[in-house]
Amino acid sequence: MASNSDSIYYVLTKIKHHPELIVSEKVQYTNTISVFIKDSLKIADAAFYFPDDRLMVNRLSNDFVAKNGDLLESFFVKTHQEKKNYHDVWATTAHVKKMRIYLLELSFE
Repeated sequence: MASNSDSIYYVLTKIKHHPELIVSEKVQYTNTISVFIKDSLKIADAAFYFPDDRLMVNRLSNDFVAKNGDLLESFFVKTHQEKKNYHDVWATTAHVKKMRIYLLELSFE
């Protein structure tokens, strides 16, 4: 089984290079970005990491944030946050079955 960080990395990398997979992006709060992705994207252990009609929230490890700073930064800039840095990143994931999409929300703290 892949780790949550592996799945998050895979999805972020995939949508960065293939933005056509994105159904919608939404910046609802100053420190978050919600990305809605077609659920046809193949994700390892998707049923576990993107549970059907329920949210899963995980804090990404400090190692993950440090190792993948450039990737995370490409999403952070979309928040148009005045504060130019963050220490923690929280990932909220879900599979919205009725809409046939995956939700991946990043919260930068």
